Amino acid sequence: MQSVDVLLDPVRVFLAQIGVFLPRLLMAFVVLIGGWLLAKVVRFAVEKALRALNFNVLTERAGMDGFLRQGGMETDTSRVIGTLMYWLVILAALIIAFNGLGLTYITDLLGRVVLFVPNVIVALVILAFGTYFARFVGDAVVTYCRNIDLKDADFLGALARYAIITFVVLIALDQIAVGGVIVRQSFLIILGGVVLALALAFGLGGKNWAAEKLERWWPSHREPGAGERRLGDDPGP
Repeated sequence: MQSVDVLLDPVRVFLAQIGVFLPRLLMAFVVLIGGWLLAKVVRFAVEKALRALNFNVLTERAGMDGFLRQGGMETDTSRVIGTLMYWLVILAALIIAFNGLGLTYITDLLGRVVLFVPNVIVALVILAFGTYFARFVGDAVVTYCRNIDLKDADFLGALARYAIITFVVLIALDQIAVGGVIVRQSFLIILGGVVLALALAFGLGGKNWAAEKLERWWPSHREPGAGERRLGDDPGP
């Protein structure tokens, strides 16, 4: 009899563990179903809210939606943000479910992903507003240069636009902690090289243009005004 009890003890322990584990598994399943339904509601609400705020119009004018379509994605930035919010809720539900099952290693990994997703959303918003502002500034520069009859207005407008876009992309990458110091230093090196190249190009090839503009703004052979006299004129008695 004693030997039978010894043989049955592991079975009893195993059944007791199953009895403790099954309610946790059922609760985790309920949490996942509830998180999935909540994620669908959140995605729908976020997309509707962004479209109500005309965020899709801003991203279309900024060129972000066109960039996504060129990459083969049949979607827009508002839907991308809605999808990110959907997976954020799903990941939060998975963390709760795995934490209830005692799987702490998985919850730690998912926790890092959950902390990363909001940074991606903020980076997308920065890109949307930054690229829209860059296009606005570029158009303003082109209009101003054309109004003052300045040549290469389109080039100067594109230069201003892409300079702002580069700065905005740098901020977005820093937001999601991609590149860090290396990206910033590379940007500064490239920016310094571009400025040096433009300065050399202007000094070597644009001196005639600069002289013409300076002559037009401050002519060296202008007629003296009523209260002015030429050098060497007799002041008279």
